Amino acid sequence: MSDLLAARSQMAVSLAFHIVFAVAGIAMPVLMAIAEGLWLRRHHPVDLELARRWSRGVAILFAVGAVSGTVLSFELGLLWPRFMAFAGPIIGMPFSLEGFAFFLEAIFLGIYLYGWERVPRVVHWLCGIGVAVTGAASGLFVLTANSWMNHPAGFRLVEGRVVDVNPWAAMFHGGWSVECVHMLLAAYLCVGFAVAAIHARELLRDGTNLFHRRALTIALLVGGIAAALQPVSGDASAKLAARTQPAKLAAMEGQFESEPAAPLRIGGIPDERAERTRGAIEIPGALSWLAYGDPRATIRGLKAWPREDRPPTAVVHVAFQIMVGSGVLLLALSILALVRRRTLFESRRLLTAIALGGWLGFVALEAGWTVTEVGRQPWIVYGILRTADSVTPMPGLMAPFLLFTFLYLFLAGIVGALLRRHVFASPRLPAS
Repeated sequence: MSDLLAARSQMAVSLAFHIVFAVAGIAMPVLMAIAEGLWLRRHHPVDLELARRWSRGVAILFAVGAVSGTVLSFELGLLWPRFMAFAGPIIGMPFSLEGFAFFLEAIFLGIYLYGWERVPRVVHWLCGIGVAVTGAASGLFVLTANSWMNHPAGFRLVEGRVVDVNPWAAMFHGGWSVECVHMLLAAYLCVGFAVAAIHARELLRDGTNLFHRRALTIALLVGGIAAALQPVSGDASAKLAARTQPAKLAAMEGQFESEPAAPLRIGGIPDERAERTRGAIEIPGALSWLAYGDPRATIRGLKAWPREDRPPTAVVHVAFQIMVGSGVLLLALSILALVRRRTLFESRRLLTAIALGGWLGFVALEAGWTVTEVGRQPWIVYGILRTADSVTPMPGLMAPFLLFTFLYLFLAGIVGALLRRHVFASPRLPAS
């Protein structure tokens, strides 16, 4: 494995690990605040127990997310020094604002965790809402920086030097809102359905347990709303890619030829050597219509770019298919749960489907990030700075890659055990 591939693999593993805790930090406080809000309204002990349990989960995930996020910040500087030298003056502000949002989140979370019976109930609940808002803000600031890598703006290049930096223009460029909304909805979708999967599994053991019934209802509500909105956001993201990153769009769809009325492909495996996609179901004109609102519009194929400027097409296409397929299945699952809401807890088949399929949200999340990051290649800053030109010259990068991979696996095991014991285990409450 080359040092470039080792560095990219280490960042991929670190991002894949951290993104789980990042989205949990965005979405779990929403579930927690909803549960406490219901308790303030109805004064049912199960709602209070839910809020307490989920607050413990937020604390555990917040702590591990803070550690993995710190590791990522060091990796950016150590593995990609030229990128940081180039981009630091431009996107330093969103990272600084993310730090402020992170500290505010920590303050609100501290008050929430230690304020039970110590602050007024409404104030305590508002602190929970503060955790949810600042967690989302923290994620948004990082997302604007990542989005800038896809849509660089807010500066001029003069003889290879960055001049006339406008940090506000760099943050709020043309694509930031589309990508940020898409990621926020993904956070609520995947966490909502993952939590629903855990409680659905418990209900298969004890279908009368009110704790798990209430938890499943709240989680499905959050995940289902996000699943219903995500196709609209996904359509906007595809149109943005068509305008600003046409090579990524072509890789997503395995489109090698430039042609009008380009088809939408379902499935298939791109053959990059033969420059064709084999085994796909094609819907004529659908890609042109989705990208430009015109079924006869011309889509640029990958052959319009030199091979060295194309993304790894097979990886991007397969990841995109997995993301879309997982999202469609979760949307169907949420619709089915809505239709069967009155008999949801008695339907073992539906509970089994939720228990097994709820984890597809995280599958879609990881696949979506693969599309975003791999689809930008070979650029680390799209169209300006290549990834190969940004990696550190230090050799032997395979060793830290293996070390951090084993470390993340170890941490994942510990987190899973803690969540199972302190958050999702059945409490001693009345069964009905």
